Amino acid sequence: MVDDTRVLRQFEAAPLRALRLRDVKDDDKANTWRTIERLVDRGALRKLTHGVYVAPPGGRDAHRWRPTLEAAALAVATARHGVDDVALTGISAARHWAAVPRAIGEATVAVPAAGYAPITLETGGRVRFVPRDMERLDLIREDTELGRGLVTTPEQTLFDLLMRKHANLARDEVDVATRNLAARANPADYQHVLRAAKRVNQPAKAMLEWLGRDAHVG
Repeated sequence: MVDDTRVLRQFEAAPLRALRLRDVKDDDKANTWRTIERLVDRGALRKLTHGVYVAPPGGRDAHRWRPTLEAAALAVATARHGVDDVALTGISAARHWAAVPRAIGEATVAVPAAGYAPITLETGGRVRFVPRDMERLDLIREDTELGRGLVTTPEQTLFDLLMRKHANLARDEVDVATRNLAARANPADYQHVLRAAKRVNQPAKAMLEWLGRDAHVG
C-alpha cells in the first residue's frame, strides 16, 4: 500500500531507523497504528518497546532479525530525545569498545534529563536511562548496526566505571572492563575527561597516575 511504503520510508530515514508512534507522519493519523501493525505483521518493522518501532537494516525480515541490546537501547533513546542528546555510556559503551567479553543483559544510555524509568525491550534486555550533563561528556559518533550514534570515548567510559557510574554489575565484570579500557586509553585524553568532571574520586585519580607511568615506560 502507498501509505505503508510512505510510513516505512520515514523509519528508514530516521536516526537509527527508529521512531515513536506519535512522531509518524500519516495522512490518516487516526489509524497510524493500523499501518504500523501491518508493517510489523509483514516483517518490515519490529517493536522495541511501548510506542517505539524500528526498521531492520538491509531489508531484513523483522520476524527473524533482532538488534543488539546496545543498538536497540540507543535507538529507543534517540527516538525519544534526538540523536544528538543521547549516548551509550558505562558498561554499554564498554561493550561497544569490546572491553567486556560477554553480553550483559542491561544497557545504559545517557540522556539530558532525569525521570525516565527503566524499560524492558521487546527484543530482550533492560535499558536504564541515566541523566548526564552532555556538555561535560567526552563523546564520539560511532557506527552501530542501526546507524551512527554517540558513545562515550574509551577514556570517558573508563572514568565513568571508576566513578562507579554503573549498577547491577558484578565487580569482576567492571574490573575486566576497566583493565581493557585502560590498555587503550590515551593519558592526555583521560586527563581532559578529569578536568571536565565536577567530582573525581581516588580510583579515577590513581588511574591517571598509572596511565602516565605506563606511557613513560612505553
